[in-house]
Amino acid sequence: LRNIKDAWWTSMTNREDIEGIDASILMHPRVWEASGHVDGFTDPMVEDQRTNERFRLDQLLEENGIDVTGLVTDEMNVLLREHDVKSPKGNELSDARQFNLMFKTFVGPLEDESARVYLRPETAQGIFVNYLNVQQAMRQKLPFGIAQIGKAFRNEINTKNFLFRVREFEQMEMQYFVAPGTQDRWFEYWREQRWNWFQRIGLPERKLSWYEHQGDELAHYASAAFDVQYEFPYGPGEIEGIHNRSDYDLLQHEKFSGK
Repeated sequence: LRNIKDAWWTSMTNREDIEGIDASILMHPRVWEASGHVDGFTDPMVEDQRTNERFRLDQLLEENGIDVTGLVTDEMNVLLREHDVKSPKGNELSDARQFNLMFKTFVGPLEDESARVYLRPETAQGIFVNYLNVQQAMRQKLPFGIAQIGKAFRNEINTKNFLFRVREFEQMEMQYFVAPGTQDRWFEYWREQRWNWFQRIGLPERKLSWYEHQGDELAHYASAAFDVQYEFPYGPGEIEGIHNRSDYDLLQHEKFSGK
């Protein structure tokens, strides 16, 4: 793992146009309101009516051979009833409700709403809120990037699928900022760069594939998204995502911070 991290960090920061940072794990809760995570970072959760065990609805449907690509929660609820899907123990399931994936904690001696903070569910927002600091301190001009390796935390409904659903994990992330109107060209540039990097570190191309996010699969911030998938013994799994986040994040933080 350390070898992969070192190779990734070197490939990113041994360039004149990318700076490295180490942002805070705990940030002001308004950061997560601005990013959309407080309202939108959710999974559809159903509950076993007898055991009270909880499961992700989309995963249960897929395990029962039902394609949920692009479906919203209400549409998945309909499929749940149409196909009479039961829990893994054969019991009736509740209708789905949205479950926020962020861990909450409190700063200081009092546990009230004014002291509530979140463990970061991704490292990207630490990059966005430090955009101006890095740009000005390092005298960067567009296009330039900011890279970071660090811990992220997600309160998964249930953990499964090897390393793909865990509650504490490490992310290697780089955000690349470009001039308006050039984003499509740079998006394709970074798709090619990342594809080639995986081959340079020894992954055979025949084991790699692209997966394009469509419809409701797209995150609230993304205008386009592709995953690099690796063919594991149990099937393809995402090992990296390349997203066009448009100007959503910077505009949101500008709006919420007034800067």
